[in-house]
Amino acid sequence: MLQESKLEALAPYRPRKGEECGIFGVFGHPDAAKLTYFGLYALQHRGQESAGIAVSDRSQLRHYKHMGLVPDIFKEETLQALRGDLSIGHVRYSTTGSSLLCNAQPFVVSHGGDYYGIAHNGNLVNAVPLRYELEAQGAIFQSTMDTEVIMHLLARNAGCGIEEALVRSLGRIKGAYSLVMCTKDKLIGIRDPRGFRPLCLGQLNGGYVLSSETCAFDLIEADYIRDVEPGEILIIDEHGLRSLHPFPPAKPAYCIFEFIYFARPDSNIFGQNVYLFRKRLGHLLAREHASIKADLVMPFPDSGNYAALGFAEASQIPMEMGVIRNHYVGRTFIQPSQAMRDFGVRVKLNPVRELLQGKRIALVEDSIIRGTTTRTRINALRQSGAKELHMLVSCPPHRFPCPYGIDFSTKGELIAASHSVEEIRKFIGLDSLNYLSLDGLLEGARCSGGDHPYCLACFNGEYSVPQEGQMRKDCFEAF
Repeated sequence: MLQESKLEALAPYRPRKGEECGIFGVFGHPDAAKLTYFGLYALQHRGQESAGIAVSDRSQLRHYKHMGLVPDIFKEETLQALRGDLSIGHVRYSTTGSSLLCNAQPFVVSHGGDYYGIAHNGNLVNAVPLRYELEAQGAIFQSTMDTEVIMHLLARNAGCGIEEALVRSLGRIKGAYSLVMCTKDKLIGIRDPRGFRPLCLGQLNGGYVLSSETCAFDLIEADYIRDVEPGEILIIDEHGLRSLHPFPPAKPAYCIFEFIYFARPDSNIFGQNVYLFRKRLGHLLAREHASIKADLVMPFPDSGNYAALGFAEASQIPMEMGVIRNHYVGRTFIQPSQAMRDFGVRVKLNPVRELLQGKRIALVEDSIIRGTTTRTRINALRQSGAKELHMLVSCPPHRFPCPYGIDFSTKGELIAASHSVEEIRKFIGLDSLNYLSLDGLLEGARCSGGDHPYCLACFNGEYSVPQEGQMRKDCFEAF
């Protein structure tokens, strides 16, 4: 491991974290590019900054990527130019200051006469020391993404053949990663040994598909087969499926925030349906906070909808959609300044004054991260005449940063890391603030006690794969 002083010297070389992304792959279908387009369309909620597709016709690997949303990037003529029956695709999450085309995926390289493409969801916790080591050996990096570290490791082991190169390269990296890769004639799906991020396998017309979530299979009418297992390297070629399990078994650490927030409610991940999971959390909120008296239950659309359904059902308080969302305003509308962010919230969500005036309202949210956006929304409800505002959050407070690919990598970004529940309540402007307990969350996940397969580090600070060196935001930011 590098000494602290050497990590400090890496300031100009800080790889950006992978963050929450969507990945998709197709093998053995003549319209691979179009299927990948539709797959990425279904996964658009996992990333709105950039998108890309790489396609192989078994002799050449063509690719196209750009900043923006999937339907804005790919037109009919673009997809027609991406000829082949093997493809991978990627959509990337958006944060302020990270909109660089060089960071868009898939990454495609040519090495020793062969072509390789890779798309990554997750974050490597040892990317900084690996990048330092590789650059000291002469590697030249074209992006600030930790995914490129994997490509350089593969290139150094390429002479061993693709399977051995994968085993050796992946053996060097640590953290959260689900990958789809392609060569000229192979599609490869990979999950890290703890399975932080989802990845599943499906079948369509004799071919195979890989996806972050099953909702993409529904769109293209593919049949779900199974999840790619934690620690599995799944190779798909003309001979069919072949699995490698080269790494020692590790206790699973599935990201529970996938269920709470990231995944689409019509997806099945980690063996459970997301919609039903979130609704169960609402039932448990009603049980844990039965003393809440309200005239109506209301979610903030769209993230709190399904927990709100469960809460209303269990509490027998009627649910109303008291805030109307403008679906034609995207994430790209939000600007860096706080004033513009506040204006963006008002444009996106507008209260129904006649419904809310004089009412005691039970507001259901999936999470509170920084608290500033929630505060603006609560102020708008106060101005609309709401009598009482009681917020119920369908997970425990986020008190610890996530090094595994979620956009809160330092404690300074988490209001609950330095403030009590009462202080958060006052800051946001609520009459009461009520979180689901950690035991309640695990009960909703149908787990018992400490025997569970989920990563809860953002709630309890128990990291299954420690960050190497510093766990600081500057280790992840783009230079």
